[in-house]
Amino acid sequence: MAQFAANLKKLPGVSHIAAIKLLDEAGEVQAVIENKAGSQGSLAVYNHLAQTYGAITPEAARKGLEMFAEHTEDARANPGKHSNIDRLLMLVEERKTLRTKHVFAV
Repeated sequence: MAQFAANLKKLPGVSHIAAIKLLDEAGEVQAVIENKAGSQGSLAVYNHLAQTYGAITPEAARKGLEMFAEHTEDARANPGKHSNIDRLLMLVEERKTLRTKHVFAV
């Protein structure tokens, strides 16, 4: 089994979350990770990081890169292919933090 898939199994479920909005210091939405096919793994990772660290800090981003496992190496080799991983790489590199706002499913 791929390491990322194994890591996902350890995370809390996200069926109750419709999306997570990522906000900069000014409160402007920088990105939205929706609960849909293709981004549910990212939603689970970002949700876990937000719960654990309170925001997506550089430290949280480093942990997220570990959790994305083999996909992190693919993202480094192919910039633009994995936007949610690219964002974590940028947060570490620029030492920036994004706040999160959960949008709950109704």
